[in-house]
Amino acid sequence: MTFRITRRLALAGLTLAAVPARADTALLSRALDGIADTPGLRALIVAQNGAPVAERVFRGGGLDRPTNIKSASKTLLAMLAGIAIERGVLTGLDQRVAPILGNRIPRDAPPEVRDITLRHLLSMRAGLEPTSGANYGAWVASRDWLAYALSRPMVDEPGGRMLYSTGTSHILAAVLARASRRSVHDLAQAWLGTPLGFTVPGWTRDPQGLHFGGNEMALSPRALLTFGECCRNGGVHEGRQVIPADFLRQAWQPQARSACSGQMYGLGWWIAEARGQQVLYAWGYGGQMLYLLPGLGLTVVMTSDADVPRVRGQVQTRHALLTEAILPAFTDGA
Repeated sequence: MTFRITRRLALAGLTLAAVPARADTALLSRALDGIADTPGLRALIVAQNGAPVAERVFRGGGLDRPTNIKSASKTLLAMLAGIAIERGVLTGLDQRVAPILGNRIPRDAPPEVRDITLRHLLSMRAGLEPTSGANYGAWVASRDWLAYALSRPMVDEPGGRMLYSTGTSHILAAVLARASRRSVHDLAQAWLGTPLGFTVPGWTRDPQGLHFGGNEMALSPRALLTFGECCRNGGVHEGRQVIPADFLRQAWQPQARSACSGQMYGLGWWIAEARGQQVLYAWGYGGQMLYLLPGLGLTVVMTSDADVPRVRGQVQTRHALLTEAILPAFTDGA
């Protein structure tokens, strides 16, 4: 069984009345024993209602050691944008970002850049030619990553189709840094790490000193689990509202569909279904995964070797671990 494209709206509520099925722990243990040789898989945590049901380290560092979560950091960056709106640093999802970027917009940028909003950046619908995929190498080799991303030709109008691009996330990082007058690392630590009880190590910066937006952030598997649990609980951690609940609701509403995977995308979150369950997930290159299944009270973390060649179907191997190895313990008569 693989993920299905969901045509339904994501969950409007963040608290479900149904009592999730308890795990068949024997079935789950046998299944996890069988996935130990999955190429590149380093660590896995399965938690239900906040309590770990299974924790495995297959290779590499332990569960408390930070690891590169690659593009899963786009999801954390999106949550920082939601917090920035709540705090008044940004005015709303439909705020145009050009006035914030100001003189950082290059003279050769397409005029349509002036129409790009925060929502367009978060949903990957800025309209600019992507800097990911075949264009990634030239982008990160450029002297000015932000200017390069903003000066790409427009291949759709802002608000058009989804164009997955790390350059778009880097523009979002610049918006956050300029609007707050703080580094993105400072925001990540102050707005997520500190209230959630973990440290966010520093990560790669561009030639101008802006922290890489949407890539190279490092979190431990347990820190990623804590972040996921906070989101699954409507943005609340230990009684404190860390991430705005209303923003999470909007983030989990489908905004666009990926032309590559066919999967739906919200605001920094991928949206799918598996075994009849709503799945909200963050995804990083190589198999850095955070899955939320609100209907079962589940949060699942997978970390993997990030220094591997790109192969077709890479992410599908992790989806299969979820649907074939983990979920049967919670859905097949558990």
